[in-house]
Amino acid sequence: MTRGTLITIEGLDGAGKSTLADALVRELAARASHVELLREPGGVEASERIRALVKDPALAISPRTEALLYAAARAQLVQERLEPLLREGAVVVLDRFVDSSLAYQGAGRSLGIEEVRAINRFATGHIAPDRTLLLRISPAGGRMRLHERAEEPDRLEREGEDFFAAIAAAYEDLARAEPQRIRVIDATLPPEQVLRDALAAVEDLLVPSARSH
Repeated sequence: MTRGTLITIEGLDGAGKSTLADALVRELAARASHVELLREPGGVEASERIRALVKDPALAISPRTEALLYAAARAQLVQERLEPLLREGAVVVLDRFVDSSLAYQGAGRSLGIEEVRAINRFATGHIAPDRTLLLRISPAGGRMRLHERAEEPDRLEREGEDFFAAIAAAYEDLARAEPQRIRVIDATLPPEQVLRDALAAVEDLLVPSARSH
């Protein structure tokens, strides 16, 4: 049975994930017949409501609750949109996926990488990305970009330096553990170069016709 291709984009807040995702989809649309862009948390109505909840700075949400809410949003996105798209053979670019929870909740919230991995295996039905693009930026660099946006920081963006340092370290550990899947890209480069590096990192996935799973 043929299956589509799942490309995920990861990194700290401020790394430029959404900018890359938009540009990458435009480029891939010229090379593949069906390309879709999704984001996390969100992408479908129920998940978007959870997104608003977990990002609300007025709410006090415990680490375990936070991890479960992200997993719940992910489960709905997988069932409602991601699985059907992959069955149709689409190339899906997904702005954040399980690695975000491993880094943010597993490491940043000190819940444990394997504990968070377990609930997300259940949430996703064991779906894994074909390639993950990790945009590398220092916590200070990401924070500076967030300040430049002049937007009100959400609940997670208000956390301190230790939180983001733990997340950055976790992302590096994940990349070392799975170098074939996770390709690290320097997010401090100009957006045009980041896009070129991203395209080079997924080129082998874009051969015509079908990769079977």
